[in-house]
Order: sequence, then structure tokens, then C-alpha cells
Amino acid sequence: MRRITVALLSTISSLVLLFAYPTSHNASVATGGSTGSGTGSGAGTGAGTGSAADPTTSASSGASSGTSGSKAAKSYTGAAVDTRWGTVQVRITVANGKVTRSQAVQYPNDNGHDQEINAYALPVLAQEAVAAQSASIDAVSGATVTSNGYIESLQSALDAAHL
Repeated sequence: MRRITVALLSTISSLVLLFAYPTSHNASVATGGSTGSGTGSGAGTGAGTGSAADPTTSASSGASSGTSGSKAAKSYTGAAVDTRWGTVQVRITVANGKVTRSQAVQYPNDNGHDQEINAYALPVLAQEAVAAQSASIDAVSGATVTSNGYIESLQSALDAAHL
């Protein structure tokens, strides 16, 4: 009887320790920011499943966002992609034929778990999109569903920009 009690308590203790272990070690990415995408905690508040500043949901908004160089920078909003955890939508800014910014304007943000995941995943995805200049980017581990939605919406925005 004593062995059963010890084994049971050991199992319970192990489970408590396992579930209490923090799984995200990417806090520096979340607070370090990215290439000016604004998809960290600042844009996350209030975005929820709504959209950020530009309510445009068409695949090609074509809204001008300022001038730099010989051509004005233009923004293109990708299609809203429904995922298992919520809708994901991406807006890119293009200047001189190059993606200069990628930002999630709509993403799952309903609970603390969504907020924690997206606080580190979205800046990584934005940075990768600008670096790759395409939708051929890797999904972020632990945020696969959101990553796949991001990539699909990103491709839609790139198509609208004819890139």
C-alpha cells in the first residue's frame, strides 16, 4: 500500500511540475520588436478578431501610406483567413517593388493563451516575410495554425501587389 501511495504522489508531483513549466522562451522576440511591423503587444490590444486602423478587407486596398523614394509606398491587405483559432489577416507595405513591412491586422486575441502565442509569433512572421520578400516562410513552432493563416493571407496580399 505504501508503494502505491508513493507512486501516486510522485506521478501527481511530476504532472504539476510539467504543467507549471513555462514553454515560451521567446520573450526577447516579443519585447524586442521587429522590422517596424507593430504586431507586438501594442497592436494586439483591441485588435482581437476585429481589424486595426484600416478596415479594408479586400485583397487589394491600394491605399497610399506615404512617399519614400521614386514611388509612393502602398499598402495591400490580404484576404481574411479563417483558422481553427480565429481569423488572420495580413497587410503589407510595398515601396519600389519591395515589401518593406508586413503586419497582422486581424488575428486571434481572445484569451491569454492567444495573446502569449501571438506576442512572439507575429513579430517573427512579419520579420521573415520582409526578409524573404515572399510567402515562402517557416511557420513558428507553437503557433502553426496562426502561422499557416498568416502565410495564406500574406500570399493574397502579395498577389494583390503583383509581387
